Amino acid sequence: MLLCHKNHAKTVLLCLMIMILLVIPIASANADGIRTEKSIDRTYLEQSTPDWSFMKQDTAVKGIYMTALTVTNQEKLAKLIKLIDETELNAVVIDVKSDEGMVMYQTEIADAQFAGANTKVIIEDIDSVLKLLNEKDIYPIARIVTFKDNKAASKFPNLAVKNVSGTIWRDRNKQAWLNPYNKEAWDYVVSIAEEAAAKGFKEIQFDYVRFPTDGNLKLINYGNSASKSKPQAIADFLKYAREKLSDMGVVVSADVFGLVTTAESDMNIGQLLEPLAESVDVICPMVYPSHYGKGSYGVAEPDFEPYKIVNYSMKVAKQRLDKDEKSIARLRPWLQDFSAVYLPKYKKYGPAEIRAQIKATNDAGVEEWILWNAANRYTVGGLNKE
Repeated sequence: MLLCHKNHAKTVLLCLMIMILLVIPIASANADGIRTEKSIDRTYLEQSTPDWSFMKQDTAVKGIYMTALTVTNQEKLAKLIKLIDETELNAVVIDVKSDEGMVMYQTEIADAQFAGANTKVIIEDIDSVLKLLNEKDIYPIARIVTFKDNKAASKFPNLAVKNVSGTIWRDRNKQAWLNPYNKEAWDYVVSIAEEAAAKGFKEIQFDYVRFPTDGNLKLINYGNSASKSKPQAIADFLKYAREKLSDMGVVVSADVFGLVTTAESDMNIGQLLEPLAESVDVICPMVYPSHYGKGSYGVAEPDFEPYKIVNYSMKVAKQRLDKDEKSIARLRPWLQDFSAVYLPKYKKYGPAEIRAQIKATNDAGVEEWILWNAANRYTVGGLNKE
């Protein structure tokens, strides 16, 4: 180098500094902890995605949920793939971003790495998993927990929900949340969704796409950006995410509380049916009968009457969406494939209860559904044969 001449100490030091800067990419953080470099390498998103033409737009999604641990367990994965092969199932929802903020596979996003979202990678080879799903004609959906994100919110205070004192607010489980009003927080989540889409996920499903519900909510200060209503903030985020992801040919869905189907207010969490339906392709209400209080919809014990709860929920939701001229969404409920043993009185769910919920969904004029079981153990007898 021309600057490196003679033995002058200052010149040598300058040479070393220049060489370091030329070789090592800048990865600094500002006072708030947020990285100053571009969050995601956009050229990565230009890679072609697999051909998912087998899953046509008019195909009704019938899916199950898989944890990242299940995906990495060859025996469990093979068993569930076999279940999909032999029944009416055709889709799978896979955890990509957890409710702590962990990204389940090795991410290339600098902000996520900086936040510590990859401190424990569960799925070592996501590409092979998606290749297998492609070969089996199984529609892949990436579940991305949105605003509940202890990793990013703790690392980047400027993106977090704050206390009135200015410190990071935490819920009753000491978990920090990203601020749903903050567009930089939106960009962080969307960058992870874009990466998942580039890897081959055909649909991005945003979960916890809401405001916090527990902890000392009276201490929260959402800042100057909180001039719009909560439902508008959530709708605006989803519209923004859909604009970004639609360009990649990806479907966008949102998980919402089951009561959203019938509630006339946003229940102070930002989830109101009509604004949601105007912002995403698919709405996924979690209409688990066990989650409804005694007497809901006139049903004394909701967990014991799965057909009534699911049918009423979906019928009302469909009527509301049919009346909304701005709605672009279709309905796809989460159905209960577990027994709510934590309840004082509960019903053991088996084939009859699973089938009752599916029938209730179909009778309401809705064809799509997904089964939830946290342990990924599904009731074979409740599913029709292929």
